[in-house]
Amino acid sequence: MSSTISLEKTRELQPGSSQKTLLNDYWELAKPEITLLVVIASLAGFLVGSSAGINITLLALTLAGTALCSAGGGVLNHYIERHHDARMRRTAQRPLPAGRISPRAALSYGVVLICLGLGLLAWVNRLTLLLAAFTIVLYLFAYTPLKRRTTLNTLVGTVPGALPALGGFTASTGTLGVGGWVLFAILAFWQMPHFLALAWMYRKDYARAGYQMLPVVQPDGSATTRQTFVYTLLLVGASVLPTLLDVTGWVYLTGALLTGAWFLIPTTAFLMTRTTKDARRVVRASIVYIPALVIAIAFDRWLL
Repeated sequence: MSSTISLEKTRELQPGSSQKTLLNDYWELAKPEITLLVVIASLAGFLVGSSAGINITLLALTLAGTALCSAGGGVLNHYIERHHDARMRRTAQRPLPAGRISPRAALSYGVVLICLGLGLLAWVNRLTLLLAAFTIVLYLFAYTPLKRRTTLNTLVGTVPGALPALGGFTASTGTLGVGGWVLFAILAFWQMPHFLALAWMYRKDYARAGYQMLPVVQPDGSATTRQTFVYTLLLVGASVLPTLLDVTGWVYLTGALLTGAWFLIPTTAFLMTRTTKDARRVVRASIVYIPALVIAIAFDRWLL
């Protein structure tokens, strides 16, 4: 009932807005790009843990539950940061700061998505459910507020960002195993170059909103580009661990090394130039990297 009332109030904010526009706004609140990457990370963990074969029903419940939890967390992140988003050019036209959706409607929407997601994961196993709940709590109540307090927010954010991979592993195995923790490390290292490059691209916007991002605090870019490069090296090193630990085979290792070498090209350029153009190349490469790694895992499982 309250969700319906909130929806009606939202419609009153812009009486001429179409149903399609409203649906697009709700879709945007769920952060579909981030949710997709989260689901892919969970899929990677599930595949690594499925050495004896894939349980399709369990996989569907895991991915659907993970997607709903991620989407709900994204909505609540929009809700918490709506006033700060209004101060940034990049985010000022998002549904909440632009007034197209009311805060109450967004809050209800986010809570419902999370409850649905946790409900599905409860059918998977208790450990996966707890990891998902812990991820949401860390994302909303640790990483999100720290963005306005310390440059360490990016490092803290790697934990909730990497936990879905571990959750995918626990969904297929029911345990916290070596394979899951290795994937957790890979996802944690991957996030640093991705978000540091993004922070460099939008450093002026972040400064206007009062976010304590590394490029804002150290505007010459030396620390940002250096850390981007170092964490990419660590990522490449971590990506070979699944094979060294006999979790995956040579097919995955070949794909991981080739993808890692390709990822190092833009991060090396960014280290040398400190330009927005090369930062954008790092972001694009990072977005391709995780799906490529999952494809390597899938082929490794399929061929071996």
